[in-house]
Amino acid sequence: MLINDFLRLTSTSLIAHRMRSGLTALGIAVGIAAVVLLTSIGEGVHRFVLAEFTQFGTTLVAINPGKATTAGGSMGVFGTERPLSIEDAEALARLPYASAVVPFVQGNAEVDVQNRRRRTTVYGAGPDMPEAFSMKVKSGRFLPADDPLAPRAFAVLGSKLRSELFGDSNPLGKRITIAENRYRIIGVMESKGTILGFDLDDTVYIPAARALSLFNNESLVEIDVMYEENVPVEKVVAGIRSTLIARHGKEDFTITTQQQMLDVLGSVLNVLTFAVGAIGGISLLVGAIGIVTIMTIAINERTNEIGLLRALGAKKSQVLMLFLGEAVVLSAAGGLGGLIFGVGSAQLLHIALPTLPVHTPIFYVILAEIIAVVIGLIAGVVPARRAAMLDPVEALRSE
Repeated sequence: MLINDFLRLTSTSLIAHRMRSGLTALGIAVGIAAVVLLTSIGEGVHRFVLAEFTQFGTTLVAINPGKATTAGGSMGVFGTERPLSIEDAEALARLPYASAVVPFVQGNAEVDVQNRRRRTTVYGAGPDMPEAFSMKVKSGRFLPADDPLAPRAFAVLGSKLRSELFGDSNPLGKRITIAENRYRIIGVMESKGTILGFDLDDTVYIPAARALSLFNNESLVEIDVMYEENVPVEKVVAGIRSTLIARHGKEDFTITTQQQMLDVLGSVLNVLTFAVGAIGGISLLVGAIGIVTIMTIAINERTNEIGLLRALGAKKSQVLMLFLGEAVVLSAAGGLGGLIFGVGSAQLLHIALPTLPVHTPIFYVILAEIIAVVIGLIAGVVPARRAAMLDPVEALRSE
């Protein structure tokens, strides 16, 4: 059978049964569209979260009190752990490759100014915080490098908190009360927005030592170390570990690098993307069943045609390829339509909901079309093989 004859027979059969062919292709199209749309949303969320997470930079190491992984049982009073202190942060700041070290305390307190009250997030931090977390001061200045254990009562406002408490007036130099403690406002931060659910604009920054006293905490929540880009992270971690073990007498802290955070976050988001893709894959399974059903019906209706082809000398392999070709063309056409609809729907969804991150990688587009063709090929094997195995004489006798 010549290639032209093969193409003519395949196209003629599909065109002659437009309704049936269209419905079969529609089943695949719906499945492909669902896969593309869901994976676009999943990939968009993936990229959005990683972008949010890495905007602080990738040369940060976080140290938290307590050992995350331990072995053995509790040792009672002998197993108590030493808290992270401001002195620990000062010791880490003396490491040769540490470009910024931030002692960090977090809490919630009521802020009072000019008879206006608002409960907000209070961050206790050090003077290196803007450098370490890529933050900028809009007006005034950030917390100065005072005595870390006895800093002055200064406060820096987030942009949203400044607007809520002072409106359009200039807050610099004014007094603010935080949990009945008075502070002088020396700066206002530029808007940073919401990062992973934390509104960094609706907050106030005070010195870490005063935050420890304010919240009656013995330990810092975290110490963040920013290191120089040309220094291997393994060297940084080793230096931090040896410094703190020398001070604490044991490793009663947890060191987490930015890459470790990204690896964990990336694995979680990859599972999310795979899960939403698998949900769309169920629609593809339904489309494959539709191809098997329609092709089986087509064989029953075209038994005479198959018998005539065999009588004219067509081989079993040629009949097999003819019906497989029809199944592949149907699935490919349905896949192409599904891609157009899926990508278009993803873009329209992003336009309607600008806050919803949507991204369709070209890899997913190509993979989706390949999957559609493979599904058509697999789904068409059984019906095509059945057609090829028909006895020519019996096929010609059938009505």
